[in-house]
Amino acid sequence: VPSIIAGVFAYSLIVLKMGTFSVVAGAIALSVLMLPTIIRTTDEALQIVPQEIRWASVGVGASNYQTALQVVLPAALPAILTGVTLAIARAAGETAPLLFTVVYTNNWPKGPLSPTLPSLAYLVYEFARGFDKVLQEFAWAGSLVLVALVLLTSVIARFATRQKQF
Repeated sequence: VPSIIAGVFAYSLIVLKMGTFSVVAGAIALSVLMLPTIIRTTDEALQIVPQEIRWASVGVGASNYQTALQVVLPAALPAILTGVTLAIARAAGETAPLLFTVVYTNNWPKGPLSPTLPSLAYLVYEFARGFDKVLQEFAWAGSLVLVALVLLTSVIARFATRQKQF
């Protein structure tokens, strides 16, 4: 789904109905953008768990519910968390949906229903295209923060899904 479509969707569904730009509208726009990635990777992760493992679980007396929660989900969890990490990384760099939903303001948001800064990626763009050296340095710092956040998310996902060696 192109990110601009997610922005237009959230704008028409949330901003026009509420009559104001808000952090909530931006969060919904990014959620709409992240959902296809998460759903697709989760579906693939659950399908790659071998059918024989499911049959073995049911064969020893586990119910379908127990098989899904205690056998299939733990086996698919690393791939599911990888999909969530990919979705978060994509959303971290998106600007277009937020331009439609949150509106630019220099003030700290007063609540979830108030305007705020669009995104760090937008600020990097705005600061980098100027001629002021200080703002360009801020753009480089913002880029570093974005890369660090994506790296931190990846490390946390790897740490959460590491396999214990016995």
